[in-house]
Amino acid sequence: MKSVIVVGAGIWGSSLALRLAETGWRVTLVEQHTPGHVRQSSAGETRLLRCAHGQDDWYASLAWRARDGWRALGERVGEPLYLESGMVWFAQQADGWERASSAVLERLGIPHSLLGPDEGTRFFPDFSGEGLEFLMWEPYAGVIRARRATQLTARLAVQEGVELVRGRAEPHGDAVAVDGEVMRADRVVWACGAWSAALFPDLPLAVTKQDTVHFAVPPAWNGIPAWVDYGASAYGHGDVDGVGMKTTSDAEGLPYEPETGARVIDQASLDVASSYLARRFPSLAGSAPLFTQVCQYSLTPDAEWIIHERSPGVWVLGGDSGHGFKHAPALAAYVATILEGEQEPEKRFGLHERVPTRGLRTSGMTT
Repeated sequence: MKSVIVVGAGIWGSSLALRLAETGWRVTLVEQHTPGHVRQSSAGETRLLRCAHGQDDWYASLAWRARDGWRALGERVGEPLYLESGMVWFAQQADGWERASSAVLERLGIPHSLLGPDEGTRFFPDFSGEGLEFLMWEPYAGVIRARRATQLTARLAVQEGVELVRGRAEPHGDAVAVDGEVMRADRVVWACGAWSAALFPDLPLAVTKQDTVHFAVPPAWNGIPAWVDYGASAYGHGDVDGVGMKTTSDAEGLPYEPETGARVIDQASLDVASSYLARRFPSLAGSAPLFTQVCQYSLTPDAEWIIHERSPGVWVLGGDSGHGFKHAPALAAYVATILEGEQEPEKRFGLHERVPTRGLRTSGMTT
């Protein structure tokens, strides 16, 4: 039986561990805290699932496949993990990122439609289309209950025979040292999110502090679609699990240390979120923050992921933040074929020189 050690029980590591266990691997999953712990980027209350990725069709296609994976996972655990609320994109340019996304979605046959800014009232109790050229509607996009999904994916992995080991892991040649004990396997996969930058300083990764804000709003706003304003680096959705309406910025924050960094949002982050809420949904001006959370991004210069074999049998997965969570079920299947030797990873995921850009994410204000 082939063996693998997966380090990191965030959504990428847990999903891969589950997939490999289901296909006959002996899997050890190492996590220094617990799956879904609040330091993880994966432990944010929610993440968006959308197929629009600007001009890129690889990620759009992967997200469309991941949608089926999330639905199947929810059925398997007996609770909804993916809430298919739909998503409205607020386009500030006539021929910008959203128009390019529409062309890709059209080519791939992924349902969507373009609407006038005045049609926003179809989706929201109150809406201002000021400054918008059009809206793009993705009916099969929505919201993933991220922290819950991470916890349940790890739990399923254990049920499938994965050994979950608690401890702090460090590279030890081609092996893994967990609190001083050396562990070996046929394959090792480091999927450590923001911790990868310190473990492997040569990787092109930057870790940033990301503040999220949820507001107390009237019940009429609870069932609204998710929404993204790419040009303003703003996004949100209705209330999920009673934590309020998410309205927050996707612009990159300051450098951050994930293990010891303070988990308190900055006043500036709250001010930006409150200002955007009042601008786009005027009746919600002055809404009180109900829930706030700090996570972090782990980003490459071009927002492309890292899927790289550092040495024979030793792989690193990273650079996932900002648009990685949604893809997890489909990405796990893709990486599993790489570990099986059935294909090589896309060249985009290597350690080549990367040109700074953020077109794969929803942060149009970030160059």
